[in-house]
Amino acid sequence: MTSKHLTRRTFLMGSLTLAAAGATSNELKDAPARAPRIISPNEKLNIAAIGAGGRGNAILRGTVRDTENCVALCDVDWERAAGAFQQFPEARKYKDYREMLDKEANNIDAVTIGTPDHMHAHQALAAMELGKHVYVEKPLTHNIFEARTLLEAARRYNVQTQMGNQGHSGDGVREMCEIVWSGIAGDITEVHIWTNRPVWPQGIPEPLPAQPVPETLDWDLWIGCAPMRPYNPDYAPFKWRGWWDFGAGALGDMGCHIMDPAFWALDLSNPISVECIYQKDKNDQTAPSQSIVKYEFPERFNTFARRLMCPVSVYWYEGGLLPTRPAEVPLDEQLGEGNNGSLFIGTREILTTGTYGGGTRVLPAKRHEELEEFLSEIPETIERVPVSHQENWVQACKGEGTPVSDFEYSVPLTETVLLGNLAMRSGQKVYWDAANMQVTNEIPGVEEYVRRTYRRGWDLV
Repeated sequence: MTSKHLTRRTFLMGSLTLAAAGATSNELKDAPARAPRIISPNEKLNIAAIGAGGRGNAILRGTVRDTENCVALCDVDWERAAGAFQQFPEARKYKDYREMLDKEANNIDAVTIGTPDHMHAHQALAAMELGKHVYVEKPLTHNIFEARTLLEAARRYNVQTQMGNQGHSGDGVREMCEIVWSGIAGDITEVHIWTNRPVWPQGIPEPLPAQPVPETLDWDLWIGCAPMRPYNPDYAPFKWRGWWDFGAGALGDMGCHIMDPAFWALDLSNPISVECIYQKDKNDQTAPSQSIVKYEFPERFNTFARRLMCPVSVYWYEGGLLPTRPAEVPLDEQLGEGNNGSLFIGTREILTTGTYGGGTRVLPAKRHEELEEFLSEIPETIERVPVSHQENWVQACKGEGTPVSDFEYSVPLTETVLLGNLAMRSGQKVYWDAANMQVTNEIPGVEEYVRRTYRRGWDLV
């Protein structure tokens, strides 16, 4: 990633965090109990995993590979984590991440976090307070206050951070940005982003009936900071994503991937307003089964493209809903990747791209062919990442560069995504004051969607 990208994000979020300092800065510990260990590129990183089954296992394997040490594993369900336990038999096993961090504080350099969304912030903050580098699966946090808290902690404790939106390390999103910045499409006035998610149940208005807790699962630890409710297998281990107490719905799951190309290319932070203009099966328990969210962004100077960008409307579609096909694009030409993708409406051309920014092309296809020579000559202006997303973080932990999706970048992206959920849950158009982390119009109870109330004994700061 270019230094200009990091500099602007650092400046932007630094000013926002300072403006909202009353919400976080006085509540964090002044310094970590242990400063991060200085590790040379030739040493092995000592890694612990919070969340060792399912996605957590995949993150761990991509991080440890054959080059690093896995020293500790934590999972609230040891049956689900059995594969990781077998793969790393010498790693010490825990169910409670707090116990692991306490007992292994002298042995751990870095922590991967692959747990349900509602626990990300608590686990990441606890690790950072001990001077541990953290890799956190997307979405980074469950709410906006948590995202701001993690950004301030990363700065205060001087640790390396990475959110698990792996497409941000790919060549595709870089090529896509370079095409937009070339000006070939003119001014982008609208972006339409869609996903076929959810592929889990949503639109459920009532809690599920109690069922026996599996012997291998510590349900109290799984619930963590969320309000207690009886166990049901349609909450855990997979279908929690749709439940507001635990997950961030389809937007939280896929927004940090599919919105990333537009977020980077158009420098999208701090929308003026966010509104859920359609949702099916709205309720207080789960995200809707379908929705369309509209973001409005003001005119802004894009330091990447070195020019002023016009106001832009960004639309998010989920649950199989799709944007209207532009009249000039034939029906047999695919938009995005089909089930997922983005459509950029410019004053000169229409662009489309895939989930991670790959396969960017001008529409219709015949127009792409006419512009082929120009497209082939667009220069590379963004440094490519020659390793995987997890390896990029590991290298940074060893003093080699900065992670491409560190919290300086991923917190503003996460906040933009979560503002869509805030609009869904409130059911009203939301006017957002990013500097003060506040909704400026009167919406009863909206503060709970910005900063939630935790179960007793689970305060974040």
